[in-house]
Amino acid sequence: SCVFILTFFNSSIFSCSSHCVNSYEIATSKYRDTLMLVISFHSTYVASVLFLKGLLFTRVMPSFYIIIILISLPLNTLAFIAFTCMIREKKPAVIYMSHLACVDLLFTLLLPLKIHYQLNASDWVFGEAACRVLSAAYYCYIYCSILLMMCMSVDRLLAVVFPIASLTWRSTRKATCVCVLVWLLALAGTVPLLSITQTFRINYVGITCHDVLRGNDPTVVFYVYLFSILSCLYFFLPLVITFVSYSTLIYALSAKSDRLSTSSLDNRRRAVIMAVAVLFEFVVCFAPTNGILLYHYVNLANGGRREGDSSYVAYLMAVCLGSGSVFLDPLLYYYGSSQCRKQILLVHVPHPTFISSPNS
Repeated sequence: SCVFILTFFNSSIFSCSSHCVNSYEIATSKYRDTLMLVISFHSTYVASVLFLKGLLFTRVMPSFYIIIILISLPLNTLAFIAFTCMIREKKPAVIYMSHLACVDLLFTLLLPLKIHYQLNASDWVFGEAACRVLSAAYYCYIYCSILLMMCMSVDRLLAVVFPIASLTWRSTRKATCVCVLVWLLALAGTVPLLSITQTFRINYVGITCHDVLRGNDPTVVFYVYLFSILSCLYFFLPLVITFVSYSTLIYALSAKSDRLSTSSLDNRRRAVIMAVAVLFEFVVCFAPTNGILLYHYVNLANGGRREGDSSYVAYLMAVCLGSGSVFLDPLLYYYGSSQCRKQILLVHVPHPTFISSPNS
């Protein structure tokens, strides 16, 4: 403990004799470095405990997750039912959005475990297996959502720029195969998390889930390589493709000869709104989690323990904020599918009732 090292440091200084000055200086330097390391570790440990037991982690974040459940569960349930049961003609956009609604719904159903963990003062009670599943499921949700939104942007670009030639490419069967490939890629990227121990018992806290790593843990280097690959392939590359697709789409809609017609203006307006919503979701919801997490593990691998802990606190806050992406997805459903808009209008616009007259 820190007290033991302080006592050992003092006794070693006063036990030195006068004829071993050089040895004394070497020992003093060694013990001073050890003492500073222990003090740094102790202060970092205390700061971590205070955060895991603090108001932000145990009250504010769970409250935000509860709000997410209350809004996301009914919206995404209705969207999933509409895409799978109410819309008969399964266009590629409907296929992609039904899978995105399914991803959001599965993520929402796992949030109660996260809420219980944080409300229970960071003490995980559901076992190691459930912690691994929850940790892997979150990253699977992020990368699956990103890849599906990328597919939606490419599909809309093909539909506008190559309306005739893309008819053979944009079939229901091919869209379904693309969605299956997206699920497989997301699962393949997060399966390694299922093989790593995620729970650790910490004094004054309890059993943590995916929040603590042991000192000099070799998995830190593994995390650096893993999240570097995932960030490049599953975030930065889809971000570039999505940005280029929507930029080209808006330019193509603006360059059409009938740009002053009502339908063209409406299509361009919906394309702009959807592009802004998707890019906003990328920048606000997904960029902080990927960027801060990568920075965090690179810092830990280079020995920056204190900076690593502060960056992980920022990452946990980014995760909480990024979970709000389920609020923006219904906006994508509305502006990304004409069939979805028709279903919403059928629900909200009252139908005229015909009353037969007595003479008829």
